[in-house]
Amino acid sequence: MLSQSQLKHLRSLSVKKYRQQHGQFLLEGEKMVAELLEQSHIGVSAIFALEPWIEKNSRLLRPISAKINPVTEAELDKISALNTPNQVLAVVDIPLETCNFLPAEVSTKAGELALTDICFYLDGIQDPGNMGSILRVADWFGFPAVFCSPDCVDVFSPKVVQASMGAIFRVPTWEIELAEILANTPQIQVAGAVLDGENVFEAKLPANGLLVIGNEGRGISAQTERVLTHRISIPRHPAGRAESLNAAVASGILAAAFRR
Repeated sequence: MLSQSQLKHLRSLSVKKYRQQHGQFLLEGEKMVAELLEQSHIGVSAIFALEPWIEKNSRLLRPISAKINPVTEAELDKISALNTPNQVLAVVDIPLETCNFLPAEVSTKAGELALTDICFYLDGIQDPGNMGSILRVADWFGFPAVFCSPDCVDVFSPKVVQASMGAIFRVPTWEIELAEILANTPQIQVAGAVLDGENVFEAKLPANGLLVIGNEGRGISAQTERVLTHRISIPRHPAGRAESLNAAVASGILAAAFRR
């Protein structure tokens, strides 16, 4: 039976302020919760699930049996962010390195990673589907982290978490201004796609640095564009008629080019 205090708490986690306050986010779906339970570096605060799912996954649930809360379909519908609720919802702890790092520590971490590998820097990504898909791209191509400007959509919002398809477990994310990273490590190479950039398939690309993905509507901000060390572009085929590429699609093409 779902109590009123549990219902209030679960509903509050749809708001970024309360996710940050409680250090928790929501995760839904059989596949993603099963994947969550197979790993050990992210804590699980509670599981709310239908009885058949609990019985089916008794082996996975044994280590956290005290955190399991059986609910009815009607109760699950009240707490689900999905149009069609699945069989299980988990309350998950936001990774400590994400919520506990101070800005100076994040800046230092970004510098360390960007001097040895390629990381995404997301400049104002607003669409949850794009954000989740970009995390999947980073996961696929082995990017060690994703850094986000403060005006990006929250990576732990329910829609982003769902769109990430588990990448949220494997790719660390941090929110930080690009200027803070560069102030700490000014030698970092910063690449970004702009209209007048060099063909990414012909350009000499750096082996490490930050790869900027701009906002869905305005692209890379003027402030960020001024610090680019590599101005690149994805060429459109002569027969192509599309005005632009989706931010997540562009991130996949650019990541493949940098990893080739």
